Amino acid sequence: MTFPDPSTAPRLAAWSQLLAAMADAAWLVDAHGLRVCAVNDAACDLLGRPAEQLCDMAAPRLIATPEDQAFWDQLAQGPVAGHAWLDSETTLVSASGRLVRVQRRIQPLAEAGAAPSHFLVTLQDRTEQQRQQDEREALLAELQATLESTADGILVTDLAGRITAFNRRFAQIWGIPEALLTQRNDEAVYDWMRRSVVDPEAYQRRLAAIQDATLMQANERLTLLSGQVIDRVTQPQNWQGRPTGRVWAFRDQTELEQASQRIAALTVTDGLTGLFNRRQIGEALADSIHQARRSNGTLALLILDLDRFKQINDSLGHEIGDRVLLDTAERLKTCLRQGDQVARIGGDQFALLVQHVDSRGAEAAARRVLEAISRPCAVDGLQFTMTCSVGVALFPVDGDDADQLVRHAETAMQRAKQGGRAGFRFHQPHHDADLRQRMRLDHAMRQALASNRFRLKYQPQLDLASGAVVGAEALIRWRDPELGEVSPAEFIPVAEDSGFIVAVGDWVLAQAVRQAARWRAEGLLMPVSVNVSALQFQQADFIDRVAAVLRDNELPGSLLELELTESILVHDADEALQRLSQLSQLGVRLAIDDFGTGYSSLAYLKRFPIERLKIDRSFIEGVPQDDSDAGIVRAIIQMSTALGMKVIAEGVETEPQRAFLLEAGCDQFQGFLYAPALDALSFDERVRGRPRGGARPQLSLVGR
Repeated sequence: MTFPDPSTAPRLAAWSQLLAAMADAAWLVDAHGLRVCAVNDAACDLLGRPAEQLCDMAAPRLIATPEDQAFWDQLAQGPVAGHAWLDSETTLVSASGRLVRVQRRIQPLAEAGAAPSHFLVTLQDRTEQQRQQDEREALLAELQATLESTADGILVTDLAGRITAFNRRFAQIWGIPEALLTQRNDEAVYDWMRRSVVDPEAYQRRLAAIQDATLMQANERLTLLSGQVIDRVTQPQNWQGRPTGRVWAFRDQTELEQASQRIAALTVTDGLTGLFNRRQIGEALADSIHQARRSNGTLALLILDLDRFKQINDSLGHEIGDRVLLDTAERLKTCLRQGDQVARIGGDQFALLVQHVDSRGAEAAARRVLEAISRPCAVDGLQFTMTCSVGVALFPVDGDDADQLVRHAETAMQRAKQGGRAGFRFHQPHHDADLRQRMRLDHAMRQALASNRFRLKYQPQLDLASGAVVGAEALIRWRDPELGEVSPAEFIPVAEDSGFIVAVGDWVLAQAVRQAARWRAEGLLMPVSVNVSALQFQQADFIDRVAAVLRDNELPGSLLELELTESILVHDADEALQRLSQLSQLGVRLAIDDFGTGYSSLAYLKRFPIERLKIDRSFIEGVPQDDSDAGIVRAIIQMSTALGMKVIAEGVETEPQRAFLLEAGCDQFQGFLYAPALDALSFDERVRGRPRGGARPQLSLVGR
């Protein structure tokens, strides 16, 4: 170790003791020589070197990213005003050779009023957080698909009666026009439902009674003016033991009402296969759990779903599909031991209740099922092979009641399908925690908007030829008092899934336009670019909102650019063209964001009043070394030139990338090569070349 000043030895010794107690990788750097003077075991393990080699090593050698190199180079040139910090995410290669995503933080250590004598470097491994985020997104997609695949109409409301979710089947049963639903006018939807029933007054009284009793569960039959008979089932929606809203399920029982005798016969068995149905297997499961709890026993619930069964129905017809289901039922019977039970619980879903087994016994049962289903099948001379995906939940490990076991087995089955099908998965408890975390994030996000915790930063957009700043992209940021800094990549998908992206998008639009107007009043004509989500663009009053915010801030439309994704344009080309034309008449500039990652039609691009294409950063990362990326970028630029559009490249971080884009004919760029996203004041100072107070500007390294 090296000690530039003997007086620092006592402090260094104390800091070293704290360093050794830290769980994260960390080391101390001498502020005078910029060399490592102390390192903990976690850092040695991560970097794959002993402390003897790391100590006295130049600080930039440990993490050699351009951002780190620039930080240490700045310190090497002499003291800077204030204390230098660096806090951002980066990637390094661990001792085992894997890429590790880390949160790297460099902070000065100094006594009050004194210059820093050392710098503390800490690394927090963020690999697990990213993996959990990916799993949360996959789980939400599964839940959404399940909601849309159900035969029931589902309506979810909060405690105040506001509609928070519904599926297409709900609209079909009640005959609600799509235009009415897209308005998101709850009162209009409720009025439509009230006017559709035979006795609106009795309907309204009962509805009010249910709303007043937060914990009430009810199952009622409604008769509509159209002659339909609908079962309405409602129960409270709870989270952490407290009611948060209400779930309404509507099922069209018109045909079943006309065949009541058949309904009675189907209360315990499946009409096609003769197996137990969902209700009966649920009762059997509840009885088995009761007996197992008394005898301290165990059991397993297996739920299986035939893979790609829809292809059988679509290609061979439902008659052949029914015969396949009958054959499946017979095969599953051969997998049962004495005391086990099998049921058909859905279209191509079956359940097996396996008594007195642990995880090994449940695995053996799952393998028997997979083997039985995968044997060749022959129907009317046609030979094919079926496979299935199996989910397994164990009592009492995965749940202590029937509902929990069914839910967990179904979730595990969906994971088996995602994992490639033709396999089985056991329930994993952390998936439930991921869903709760997503709900927590959604709640915190809504509180953040109400409490004004969101903020905007602006990334400069430069002309490649002249180097002049020609625009700014508004980017949302969020720091939560409990969750800390939340990445847009984490909360934007949650907002899009819940529909809250409309409110967030309106806030971003209003704030960005207000800032552009403020710059204009101060003599800086700076166009701002705002990202628009598909859901926000599809709102019936979106054009009016844009016009209103421009009018309220007295900002010309030419100083506002809306960045749209390719999916927005191809979803309904004619409607999109009409909306884009109305925006163009306001003077608003239009751009396609992340071009090349979606599906675009050149015929549509030629028709739309698009002025600029933004090349996605995924294509910029590889240029100029990657021939494929370089070819794609050149093709986009040439196509844009032919269509009379400007091209901007995002994510430009190196000089070779900028030089390549300039040579290829690209018009503009943005990225860390010039500046990250800056707050409005820093952006203003960066563009004007001087601080507001007239002092000399200082170099500022901002983390990603």
